[in-house]
Amino acid sequence: MKAIFTLICLLGFTVVYAQEIIISGNVSDVSGPLANCTISIKDTKNTTVTDLSGNYKLKVHASGDFTLKTSATGYKQQERIISIGDKEEVNWLLEKDLRTLDEVVISSSRRPESLDNIPSSITVVTQKTIEGNLALSSDLTEILAKEVPGLAPSAQTSSNVGQTLRGRSVLIMIDGVPQSTPLRNGEVDLRSIDPAVIERVEVIKGATAIYGNGAAGGLINYITKKSMEKKAIAGQTSVNLTGSLVNPKHSGGGRVSQQLYGQSGKWDYMASGMYEQTGEFKDAEGDVLSPNYSLGETDTYNAFTKVGFAPAANQRIQLTYNLYSSLQNTNYTLVNGDFITDQKATGVLGKPTGEPTGAKYNHNIHFAYTADSLIGRTSFIADAYYESRKDIFYVSLGRFDGGDGQSLTHSKKKGLRALFNTPLVDTKKITGSITYGADLLNDITSQPLVDGRTWVPEMDMLNLAPFAQTDFTIWQSLVVKAGARVERVNIKVNDYTTLRITDSQGNTLTPSFDVKGDNLSYTTPLFNAGIRFNKFALFIPYASFSQGFSVADIGSALRDAKVDHVNKINTEAVKVNNYEVGFVSKYGLFRLELTGFISTSKLGTEVVFDNATGLFNVSRSPERIYGYEALINYNPFHNLELSASYSYTEGKRDLDNDGSFKEDAYLNGRRIAAPKFTGAVTYRPIDLLELRLQYMGLGSRDRFEKNDKGIYNGNEGKVNAYNLINLSGTYRLTGNANLSLGIENLFNEDYYPARSQWFMIPSFYAKGKGRSVNLGLSINF
Repeated sequence: MKAIFTLICLLGFTVVYAQEIIISGNVSDVSGPLANCTISIKDTKNTTVTDLSGNYKLKVHASGDFTLKTSATGYKQQERIISIGDKEEVNWLLEKDLRTLDEVVISSSRRPESLDNIPSSITVVTQKTIEGNLALSSDLTEILAKEVPGLAPSAQTSSNVGQTLRGRSVLIMIDGVPQSTPLRNGEVDLRSIDPAVIERVEVIKGATAIYGNGAAGGLINYITKKSMEKKAIAGQTSVNLTGSLVNPKHSGGGRVSQQLYGQSGKWDYMASGMYEQTGEFKDAEGDVLSPNYSLGETDTYNAFTKVGFAPAANQRIQLTYNLYSSLQNTNYTLVNGDFITDQKATGVLGKPTGEPTGAKYNHNIHFAYTADSLIGRTSFIADAYYESRKDIFYVSLGRFDGGDGQSLTHSKKKGLRALFNTPLVDTKKITGSITYGADLLNDITSQPLVDGRTWVPEMDMLNLAPFAQTDFTIWQSLVVKAGARVERVNIKVNDYTTLRITDSQGNTLTPSFDVKGDNLSYTTPLFNAGIRFNKFALFIPYASFSQGFSVADIGSALRDAKVDHVNKINTEAVKVNNYEVGFVSKYGLFRLELTGFISTSKLGTEVVFDNATGLFNVSRSPERIYGYEALINYNPFHNLELSASYSYTEGKRDLDNDGSFKEDAYLNGRRIAAPKFTGAVTYRPIDLLELRLQYMGLGSRDRFEKNDKGIYNGNEGKVNAYNLINLSGTYRLTGNANLSLGIENLFNEDYYPARSQWFMIPSFYAKGKGRSVNLGLSINF
């Protein structure tokens, strides 16, 4: 009986102390809550993940001490020993870990994969980096210029003319939906969405056969956020105030953003609304910047929503809508600059002529269906999209048939795509798969004048492109890729009449022509191949060859026609060959990447100045572009991060078409940027405070001679070096509130942005922004 009594007592003791408890808390870094972090009991399968506010709850059955751990991509793992009876709220503050950079997945092959599997140079701008830059500016042209090696610097305007990637035009996409207008490249596509709804930006450098028309120089894909929140309603409210610190008068602006997101059963959603109004932009001397495409006095709004439904564990249906608009409503008229006297372009009070310039609207509707683990473990992605945008440009005085004219580009795209991925082999020595499918795109683009006159006629393009890409990993270290794509393009152009172009006195520069329309057809095969060896962390080499295709701004050729039939105009498409070699070296918390590249094409797209007419024309001479990039990341201490990059690009065109570029002309500033340096120091003196010092410097470039007027021709101006330093800080007020402060151009550098210097157009000879401030508050709930 005594033994039985003892056993009963022991069982009672166990029942009492083998309890079910709930551990809850919050996971964050110095910038705020972290979503999708894993919380688990060590050595068990008992796990949960944090919601978008960083909160979690975990049921635990325990009769003694146990180890709780947390992990998140890009952060150091943490563990804590928890005793029954302790406080059941456990909060975590995570630290970034550069050693996990290679865990980031991207979609360079049209499906998610690790950076370790890509044999070329890729830049991924993370959500955290975007949020850090939003403490300074919401201008994506500036954010990307500071974060992407090889991307030319921003001109701080609504136009991204000259902001090339490695000397070539780049295809801009939102979740894979093209935003660019290659038929008539208006070069305004970088600013197509509110950066606050972007989860990450994927930059694929060099020509690519995986994506299609317009990606001859690479692509920039904005991947938008989706809800990871487990509760039905959560959100974030953000408010920012901006202004000049040199001359605050009339410079005040503001931005407000509201995001709502959540999940309920098999449904998830995210909705965002943003409105921003900027005040007058001032230079380092406190004067108003030139109103020509300025982002000062601009009204911008963005409406975004994404709804997802998971009918089964291996399927997802998703519908996304995005509306973006950004129009300049200035109270100033332009005062031209003067290169000879170094007089900057500025503005005086007055009502501008014409309609407000900028993005009138950009609509995107995107439907996607994904399914995994089908027959033969095949995955499938099908999507359909519609994109419509209208962008308005400045008024050209006395240019069109003896009068003024204001042009706009109007583009409508409809697309269908299907993609399959099927495993081919899966053994200990080799794994491999094939990705295959087809893209169908209808793009209708025109560039009329606001008053209805035709400048560039409507171009109706139908583009069908089947593709296939293989991917093999041998001995777990050697990655081999190869693929092909065939572009079949038909562009319908109806009969049209070109506009007579005149000088300021009304004299004819180019007469009007009646042009007979027709169909323009292209069939172009594209190939790519790459190899990467991941065996040794100290030296991870890679090499690749890829081809890209672009219809090369046919609209410009059509509007400048001097013949009577479309088929007599040089509208041949551009095919680019891109060669790249590089390596990654990792040692502890140190990472170095060095890349060299060569890009060639038998036909060019150089916009050159014609002294006889004073107009810009497109040169179709063969081109050769080359350069290199270096990128360093280093974490000397747990609270200190250092990064730096250097980009160098050079290019020439073969004027005599003899196959040699030694004695031929350099490509001008519109294509080739001066050498660019970037750097950043991120320091956390205390857990709740993060400070970031950011640097971007541009070297000089002087490749051309002055003309008989003592100035450089258009696009050929000398670029003088300048250096910009920004300072930003984020302080965590509470578990859900963050205060940010950013100062652009900390030392009030007085400078002309690169485009102002090489463009050599008086109305664009404007200085850059002087010292300015951005104060922000964000609250999560």
